[in-house]
Amino acid sequence: MKIGLTFDLKSEYIKMGLSPEEAAEFDREETIEEIERALQELGYETDRVGHIFALVDALSKGKRWDLIFNIAEGRFGYGRESQIPALLMAYQIPCVFSHPLLLSVAMHKAICKQILIHYQIPTPKFAVVSKKEDIDSINLEYPLFVKPIAEGTSKGIHPDSKVESFEQLKKSCLYVIDEFDQPALVERYLPGREFTVGFVGTGKDTEVVACMEVFIMDKSHGGVYTYEAKEYSEEKVRYELSEDEDAQKAIKVALDAYKALECKDGGRVDVRLDENGNANFIEINPLPGLHFSHSDLPIMASLKGINFTTLLSKIVNSARKRYNI
Repeated sequence: MKIGLTFDLKSEYIKMGLSPEEAAEFDREETIEEIERALQELGYETDRVGHIFALVDALSKGKRWDLIFNIAEGRFGYGRESQIPALLMAYQIPCVFSHPLLLSVAMHKAICKQILIHYQIPTPKFAVVSKKEDIDSINLEYPLFVKPIAEGTSKGIHPDSKVESFEQLKKSCLYVIDEFDQPALVERYLPGREFTVGFVGTGKDTEVVACMEVFIMDKSHGGVYTYEAKEYSEEKVRYELSEDEDAQKAIKVALDAYKALECKDGGRVDVRLDENGNANFIEINPLPGLHFSHSDLPIMASLKGINFTTLLSKIVNSARKRYNI
């Protein structure tokens, strides 16, 4: 069985002039090497395809694969993560992870939250700031938290993302709008424990990989899981598996969200407790990072005793079952 690998390589984009933060969501060469090694260990023939333009070129030349293992984040727009899956759908080539619609919905954090509110899944109250004038109409209780509406890997999140006053709110919102050319999502800041819950599988076959608590060790970050903390997590963050009562509440909210959004094959959901200890959905990542020692899903799998090859096997097997391969 031949599996094609589609991805965006961080080093290529940095050579093009992107800053490390702008290229934060793209993958390191070692990630691709380890994914390829694991798939070959599982008995698959692999073919490195690369980014979407390389895929378009390969398809135009008649190349085909039994399955695509896609981790490409894409470059432009709210639909950037869905571009490769949508193209593959047109060619009827199976692809791991969720369908293009969900990848676009999950990218736009406000729309995603609105859908989950419909399903009565708790999430912090929020507002969207598209322009300076929108800030005046925000009627939420401080402290608040400000972040880009459509970024991952904690891009645009810094210690001053947590705001306590109107002036701080204005400054943080305008930073997001100017720096990322997109609206800012403003939501109530939740002071409780922070968890991330990992999954593999689809629908009734979904398995909880683990629930992992995030501890920010570097006090200069003010307890905020910033871009810098995530980028240098080996030194600045401690991760611990948790199975206590709070973790069970987090798992329930995360699993409800994963199933409501119809995630496929694998993913990760971030959950935080409010001042009353209630678990709230924060955001979902249906295209999870897969660096073997740096990304959250492989980290929690490793802490749970699941090696990287086994984790990828579960993801691929879920896709094979969905497509009846």
